[in-house]
Amino acid sequence: MSRVFITGLGFVSCIGNDAITVTCNLRELRHGFELFPPFQRDDIPCKVAGPVRDFFTDSPDPEDWTFPARYKIKRELLRSMAPNGLYAHCAMLQAIDDAHLTEPDISNADTGLYAASGGSLFLTHYFRERFLKVGVMRCSPMGIVQSIVGTLNFNLVAAFKILGASCGFSSACASSAHAIGYAFDDIALGRQKRMFVIGAEDGNFDAIMPFAGMRTLSLQTDPNIASRPFDAARDGFVGTGGATVLVLENEEEIVRRGVKPYAEILGWGQASDGYNVAISHPEGSGSAASMNNALRASRVAPGDVDYVNAHATSTLIGDVSEARALRAVFKQSAERPAVSSTKALTGHGLSLAGAMESAFCALALREGFIPGNAHLTRVDPECGGLNIPRTTENRAANIVIKNSSGFGGANVALVFRRV
Repeated sequence: MSRVFITGLGFVSCIGNDAITVTCNLRELRHGFELFPPFQRDDIPCKVAGPVRDFFTDSPDPEDWTFPARYKIKRELLRSMAPNGLYAHCAMLQAIDDAHLTEPDISNADTGLYAASGGSLFLTHYFRERFLKVGVMRCSPMGIVQSIVGTLNFNLVAAFKILGASCGFSSACASSAHAIGYAFDDIALGRQKRMFVIGAEDGNFDAIMPFAGMRTLSLQTDPNIASRPFDAARDGFVGTGGATVLVLENEEEIVRRGVKPYAEILGWGQASDGYNVAISHPEGSGSAASMNNALRASRVAPGDVDYVNAHATSTLIGDVSEARALRAVFKQSAERPAVSSTKALTGHGLSLAGAMESAFCALALREGFIPGNAHLTRVDPECGGLNIPRTTENRAANIVIKNSSGFGGANVALVFRRV
């Protein structure tokens, strides 16, 4: 079995569009929320979101988009992208630069790409309306590949000339965590030497607002308290978008290229709740099973875990379910690691969440800190018994778990180790 390392990261997010800015905001617990202009209507109950800055993608025509001048993207590539595809392409360029990869490193049979997004509801709606109003032959020939769920992997594989394994993952909010897990397997089993893993979402009105119908979005009007996982007064999550790219490589490539990795991936686990289409099992049974599977696969004892980056989205049911799962896995109070949810800073990125928060874990491991729980005033008694720091701890963790959960009770746990 080959060892697997994270060697490059790229970010487009509401708390920063590069690793340096993201690291600073994670340390200092600075959120990326604002009163989101598209939500400021009397008929819209939710007011706060975590938008991406410095990118304008409100138009259905990519030729109208604006983005930072540092990124050079050809028109023929842009015309088949959704907003999440633009974010992912820019984050991919960052990650390639961060990992010091050359073109031959990227385009070869030993390098693959896994991606996750919910597609683009914004463009799906636009193209459907155009189809009905002016006819199918007046629609863009790129409409399908711009909007459907596989849009990320379609565009990135073609743009970066990926020749190894590629596919998209669709398990809702566990999607990009699943992608990391299966990318780990491909490298550990010797199928690939290198994998790009990408999570990205539009994060616009169409991507976020449907969750209001599920009664899962926060109704707060103050961005400073809208997302507060584990807090007794939490009332739902805040939506966000953007992209995160991770570069995974085997040890042979690390040595050959002489690069310094962020962290090592020790293993992963997954399990299903088998309970409900939309909500987690009340006792967190699937989440607990995924953590136990990950620890067993990684040969790590519960007492060796220093930090858990929780999935906790700031919903009433989900946070309690995960807290129960954590108490079940870390039974002894002396064994309980620090637990925090960085969604207090970013909000919930849906398919993006697993990749983005795994990258946060990689940054924290390399830089030697444990992010605290922002906006936490009073811990929900149902979430009690956990080690939930309010402020960032300036100490180096050695072993970290990242939890992710999605619709249908899909649960993933990833285990990382400091290099």
